[in-house]
Amino acid sequence: MRVAIIHYWLVGMRGGEKVLEALLRIYPQADIFTHVYDPSAVSDAIRRQTVRQSFIGSLPMASRLYKNYLPLMPMALEQLDLRGYDLIISSEAGPAKGIIPPPNALHICYCHSPMRYIWNMFHDYRANAGFLKRLLMLPAAHYVRNWDAVSAQRVDHFVANSRTVASRIARYYHRDAEVIPPPVMVEDFEIVPEAELGDYYLMAGELVAYKRPDLAVEAFNAMGRRLVVIGGGEMLAAIQRLAGPTVEVLGPRPFAELRHHYARCRALVFPGEEDFGLVPVEAMASGRPVIAFRRGGAGETVVDGETGVFFDEQSVAAIVDAEQRFRAQTFSPETCRARAEQFTTAVFERRMRNFAESCLRAAAASPPLPALRPVAAPALVSARG
Repeated sequence: MRVAIIHYWLVGMRGGEKVLEALLRIYPQADIFTHVYDPSAVSDAIRRQTVRQSFIGSLPMASRLYKNYLPLMPMALEQLDLRGYDLIISSEAGPAKGIIPPPNALHICYCHSPMRYIWNMFHDYRANAGFLKRLLMLPAAHYVRNWDAVSAQRVDHFVANSRTVASRIARYYHRDAEVIPPPVMVEDFEIVPEAELGDYYLMAGELVAYKRPDLAVEAFNAMGRRLVVIGGGEMLAAIQRLAGPTVEVLGPRPFAELRHHYARCRALVFPGEEDFGLVPVEAMASGRPVIAFRRGGAGETVVDGETGVFFDEQSVAAIVDAEQRFRAQTFSPETCRARAEQFTTAVFERRMRNFAESCLRAAAASPPLPALRPVAAPALVSARG
């Protein structure tokens, strides 16, 4: 069986690329198609595969400016020749699912989210753009949005990484989706003895506006409690300026250091709304509870009162209140770890393999469409009485 995996772009190793690695473990013979490929930015597991770029990859400075080429990506996807493949899996967060599948191929879309910058977060992205970009975003997003909705009908089966994303697929594409959470490398994290725990909280992840890191920093400034911030992104300089004396902004750090802080913080603070959110699961894999906004993926992975506490609005006061409620409770590291183990790579690979195999069996068992019978032309009616 020939397998093709369509991934939006390969310019770094984040959650989507971890899903791609897991898919390659299921289908090691798969070929990869993508818009832009930077071999130096991805893992050996990806570099070992045959990777083909769309024409976007040959455009000027594509590895840095790829998002600016979004209006050209529908055309680029439709030019990919996938004849001869039996199974096509598109990995969708940027444009990936809009390929034209061969007639006899099965197309499964693993959807991290319908494109946020044209759907649920369009107005947030536009508000933070410069004047010229805001002007261009209106017609470009309108065109891509219409194409995106139409191209959803080229998918045989959708898989969503969370119930949150499944609801977006239903809303924007009018399609049902199987929910299979993405893989988390739970085995990479450890629980440390209580004597090694520090007296600080942790916020980790990319520092971008929609994740609201500013709220956590302001809340811990107000409380005078210690907060360690790990991560880079467009808001790093602003967060460094905002940080008070009890907030330590470390910026991007090696995985070993992040792992160290996961295991030794009092709790992870997670103020944003994510599609799934790997960071809370990684914290729980380290035996640490989570203080999270009760929206998006965290609302599905964190168990209130058992592996963390929630707050219901994105505000400084809500985070302060949640931290106070957190300190009044106790949490078992073993319970946190057990919850994380429901999202291991082995669980993802088993569920994804079983789902694809069931879809392939169903497609093979479907009877061929009956041949069309010729329809006689209607008789002409004379205009004369």
